[in-house]
Amino acid sequence: MYPITRLLKIALQARSKPKLDYNAVSEINFRCRPWDLDLFLEMNNGRILTLFDLGRTDLAIRSGLISTLRKNKWGLAVAGSSNRFRRRVHLFDKVTIRTNVVGYDERWIYIYQSMWVGDKPTSSGLLRTCVTEKGSAVTTDRILAALNASDIKQEVPIWVKEWCEAEEHRPWPPAH
Repeated sequence: MYPITRLLKIALQARSKPKLDYNAVSEINFRCRPWDLDLFLEMNNGRILTLFDLGRTDLAIRSGLISTLRKNKWGLAVAGSSNRFRRRVHLFDKVTIRTNVVGYDERWIYIYQSMWVGDKPTSSGLLRTCVTEKGSAVTTDRILAALNASDIKQEVPIWVKEWCEAEEHRPWPPAH
């Protein structure tokens, strides 16, 4: 089940937190609850991806992106992701999710997210995202203009470019 209660809490808290620049790091905190666990009594990998949604929600609200999306009748899409799971998250662990934009090109916005328990990283994800209008991607120039952030220039890091290049070799559509 989607964590609607957490989503509402994150959205309400984001409105009372300081505004963030488009390229700042957003942080949200919560505790691992019983419904986050799998059969091995650790946070389920699918739940981690769902909770990463909440980190992106906080960043989108606090940077003004959500209000810009509503004003322009735009949507958001995730077009690809790569994730690492390295440490277990256990029941009642205090978790921090950090989210930031690491770069963009003409079409895609690349977002990096990480999950931490204390000072130890547990997982991370790199996402290729876009803003959509009537089923097509909105150019990042239009998005930045709508955010009054046209002066922001953020090169795509080499490790993100290499990930994009590797994705080009992956078969699509899938063979089976």
